[in-house]
Amino acid sequence: MQKVKTLNPILIFQSFFNTEEKKRLFENFVSLSVLQGLNYLLPLVTFPYLVRVLGAEKFGLLAFATATIDYFRILTDYGFNLSATRGISIHREDKAKLNEIFSAVMIIKFGLLTISFLLLAAIVFSFEKFRVDWQIYILTFGMVVGQTFFPVWFFQGMERMKYITFLNILAKALFTIAIFIFVKEQTDFWKVPLLNSLGFILAGIISLYLIIKNFNTNVTFPSKHIILEQMKEGWHIFVSTVAISLYTISTPFILGLFTNNTIVGYYSAADKIIQAIKGLLGPFSQTIYPFINKKVVVSKEAGLKIIRKITICVAFFTFLLSISVFTFAQQVTFLVLGQSYIKSIIILKILAITPFLIGLSNVFGIQTMISFGRNRAFRNILIFASVINIILSLLLVPAFSYLGSAIAVVIVEFFVTTSMFIYLQTTGIKIVEFKDV
Repeated sequence: MQKVKTLNPILIFQSFFNTEEKKRLFENFVSLSVLQGLNYLLPLVTFPYLVRVLGAEKFGLLAFATATIDYFRILTDYGFNLSATRGISIHREDKAKLNEIFSAVMIIKFGLLTISFLLLAAIVFSFEKFRVDWQIYILTFGMVVGQTFFPVWFFQGMERMKYITFLNILAKALFTIAIFIFVKEQTDFWKVPLLNSLGFILAGIISLYLIIKNFNTNVTFPSKHIILEQMKEGWHIFVSTVAISLYTISTPFILGLFTNNTIVGYYSAADKIIQAIKGLLGPFSQTIYPFINKKVVVSKEAGLKIIRKITICVAFFTFLLSISVFTFAQQVTFLVLGQSYIKSIIILKILAITPFLIGLSNVFGIQTMISFGRNRAFRNILIFASVINIILSLLLVPAFSYLGSAIAVVIVEFFVTTSMFIYLQTTGIKIVEFKDV
């Protein structure tokens, strides 16, 4: 007979304070969490205002444009938010290597930015659905420019996440103030992507200044070998990220192709609430990723022991979040969106389980599989998930509209989480230990 090895939650939390390194990690996490709380509060201030002023149709148009532009954000990221973070984390004491990684990644990203804009222009002016609102897509593309300027991966690798959060808060604070000043009626909808893009670009420029000033790092011209090495490092994660997008950001995109902006508006409004809730996990994930990488390099068993403790904490916290969202879906919808978004209630109820599933899949996938070098398996699971999502969307969206999109997302997230868990358990990286009695 077998039983699951149990751990005392109180002892788990106490273990995070038993060394100076862990104390610094916890202080970093608390600092980031407080700042990140403001980072998520500011968009929540404008969100209820925008859904009411713009209405479901214009809000849906902006959501569809954002989903389209997100593909180019993924292209310019190219997996560097994980691969370059790991490189910076490992070589943080080597100034020459830091400068080498920083330069190579930034050069690649600017090249991908140029390709992205040319692709966007070709798409927008070739298809009527995009051409009729071409200004919105061009203005929204400013987020890609700002994100290219903003080397999140560098700050994460150096474990200086306070810079990331401070700059994001700056961008969102300016955006929040500007929204209430300049967006007064539905016809002002085009100002939303303009103001959002300007905030992203300003934050990106300031971040580059801080890196050059505080870390003595600058863009040089590395060899072709170094550039190819960084592209190779990010390739598997890039493919995995593309696969993820086929069942995350592709959902409103596919929905928009089959339906209209109003339907996309109902779905995207509910999804925005879910995204804000999932964002609560952001500080924890960002803080723990470079820490786990360092531990795994020294000792895989030590890294796995920490991951097991993290799994219990994340599972408990996200389960409470999911139950709360499902129970109070109607109240949250009316409070945040207004009664005109009554159709979003059922969408929110269906999606309520996703914070729990995604919290676990983040631990299984990003924190464990990537840290242990199982990039190929990680990528393959996400590719299978993306194929499943496309098939389900093609079957369910024409028949059930926005409900089909929500159901497809839940099925795919369940597949991803269980597949990663089974893979880890059967390949010797046991998240849950069993012992004979």
